[in-house]
Amino acid sequence: MDHHVSLPPSITTCLSFKVHRRQPELVAPAKPTPRELKPLSDIDDQQGLRFQIPVIFFYRPNLTSNLDPVQVVRKALAQVLVYYYPFAGRLREGPNRKLSVDCTGEGVLFIEADADVTFAELEEADALLPPFPCLEELLFDVEGSSELLNTPLLLVQVTRLKCGGFIFALRFNHTMTDGAGLSLFLKSLCELACGLHAPSVPPVWERESLIASASARVTHMHREYDHKVEPEAVVVGDFLVSRSFFFGPEEFAAIRSLLPTGLHNTTFEAITSFLWRCRTIALSPDPNTEMRMTCIVNSRSKLSNPPIPSGYYGNVFAIPVAIATAKDLMEKPLEFPLKLIQEAKKSVTEDYIRSMTALMSTRGRPMFVAAGNYIVSDLRHFDLGKVDFGPWGKPVYGGTAKAGIAVFPGVSFYVPFKNRKGVSGTVVAISLPVVAMEKFVEELDGVLYKCLSGSTKHASEIM
Repeated sequence: MDHHVSLPPSITTCLSFKVHRRQPELVAPAKPTPRELKPLSDIDDQQGLRFQIPVIFFYRPNLTSNLDPVQVVRKALAQVLVYYYPFAGRLREGPNRKLSVDCTGEGVLFIEADADVTFAELEEADALLPPFPCLEELLFDVEGSSELLNTPLLLVQVTRLKCGGFIFALRFNHTMTDGAGLSLFLKSLCELACGLHAPSVPPVWERESLIASASARVTHMHREYDHKVEPEAVVVGDFLVSRSFFFGPEEFAAIRSLLPTGLHNTTFEAITSFLWRCRTIALSPDPNTEMRMTCIVNSRSKLSNPPIPSGYYGNVFAIPVAIATAKDLMEKPLEFPLKLIQEAKKSVTEDYIRSMTALMSTRGRPMFVAAGNYIVSDLRHFDLGKVDFGPWGKPVYGGTAKAGIAVFPGVSFYVPFKNRKGVSGTVVAISLPVVAMEKFVEELDGVLYKCLSGSTKHASEIM
């Protein structure tokens, strides 16, 4: 199958190329695996996780190696599925919407492809950051594979570039794993690709530890799952555009210059409060609209009774929400949203997590509130930039493939990245309606970059 892909012109080049894909195949575990039915946890199977997330990794060529990345990844995938065999199964739904994995050993979807383009051409066209205009060809949506039940739980595509580089793309069912769990899986995949006989961190299932008991009670408010809310600020049907923004040491320093000296804050808290305010200004909602900021909090360290094993690859996070009116967000100093975010993060305790599992099991596994919500997931600590299959080294970009999740555009992921100047920082992909994106960029130019002493950079130039 040949497919022609055109990328929008960059400053210096207009790039187009063809992708030739072979027919999708199923890669099964390399050895027999147990046939069993394994229930997911009450965090795993909530409505808000019943979707797929794409991730993508770009690798430079290694001209001294004759190894074929397709063969390397395919072989390692079959080997790693022996240890992570639930991924080779299929999801089933039982009473009370409870999801379980039927460990059938059928395998995961794998696509071999070749692209008539070089890594250097992609780099020159600024095609190594989301939104990737060719994503649908580099991670092909096999018909029926995006369903939740009775379909493969992983979709993998390896696309060779004509220079010897390659692109590794993967789509995973979020009910099965989170960022930390995916990092464990990919680490194991790379270890086997590089010659290890078994993963250095054995995978652990133990989802029953996060299934609420019959006596469990909801002990917290959990406003992230409110019933009655205002209408969505981003209307379904709006034409959305996505852009990536780079924040390095200079940008972080400029954001912190907007905060009182001596106010303790993390980099995450500073950039998240800044983006929440800028995004609210860009959307221009009614001043009395309730706006939400949801922080995805990795909660492995919060749990001690029992503790979460190091090889646990299920979902272990909470989504506490900070809430403010649009008027307060747009008019009050930056420390106002920052303190709200700090309070939301601080609210996550072991009791909070147990309360959340009880809520899921007793209230029908509800969806998080989407209206007026901006969700941020920080992937900078999950080693996605270290997915190394051997001769090609670490990826130039490794992380989520786009802003937003499923049909909800209001999600951003923080991905580590080194720009062309060699500056390490964080890439954030934002998805907004066209007019709102223009306002968002103006806000960045007008608020952030004026803080950079002597700088004439604009948001469109920060890569």
